[in-house]
Amino acid sequence: MLRTLSFIAFVVASQAAEAPFIKPCKSGDNPCIVASAQAAVPFIAPGIPELGIKSLDPMEFDVIKGDQGGLSLTFRDTTVTGMKGCTVEAVKHDLNKGKQSVTIRCSVDLKGQYALGGQLLVLPISGEGKYHITIQDIIIKASAKVVTVDGEDGEKHWHVDTWQYSSTVRTNAKFEFDNLFNGNKILSDPLHSFVNANWKDVMNEIAPPIVKAIVTRVIDAVKALYKAVPAKYLEIQ
Repeated sequence: MLRTLSFIAFVVASQAAEAPFIKPCKSGDNPCIVASAQAAVPFIAPGIPELGIKSLDPMEFDVIKGDQGGLSLTFRDTTVTGMKGCTVEAVKHDLNKGKQSVTIRCSVDLKGQYALGGQLLVLPISGEGKYHITIQDIIIKASAKVVTVDGEDGEKHWHVDTWQYSSTVRTNAKFEFDNLFNGNKILSDPLHSFVNANWKDVMNEIAPPIVKAIVTRVIDAVKALYKAVPAKYLEIQ
């Protein structure tokens, strides 16, 4: 791993930012593109500072906030792990139309501090303390408009212009919130049981700001990769 990163650093320094962990593919060769993307995951997940790519596993957030209807939520000092185990299920790439899309399946673990207040589904909820959320098999589909631009190195580079995403959880999600209702177990235990029995609906209430933060960080990594690596190293012409 260190040898690979040293090689990348040398290449970047010499302004020939080829990424040796990426196998270039022809546009439209989806099996090749999926295999190439999957092979790159373990290299990109820990971050590549030389290419401006921040760590995706672990992934850390100072603050994530959301207001889902009658529910106010704040997550602080959140650490997300598990992204290095993501599976790339599908990739579509059509540079002629300026479109790229990817579908990934991940199981992630989130820990940090929370503050919740308001109503979650049909029940009132309040509390502050530590939280732990495990999500099994979240399917994230992201699509982007990609344009070709002139890089500072004089080479042609891809650039993510706009993007959107959707997500769904295929298997399960589990929620643990310490100190709900100021530690009143008579209130907190039934709420935990209700929340975990209705995890799909709870995900729709709680997860959107979390998932958006994660997807944004992944897109930022892709943007950094495209900025550092000329398009000629990413696609066979």
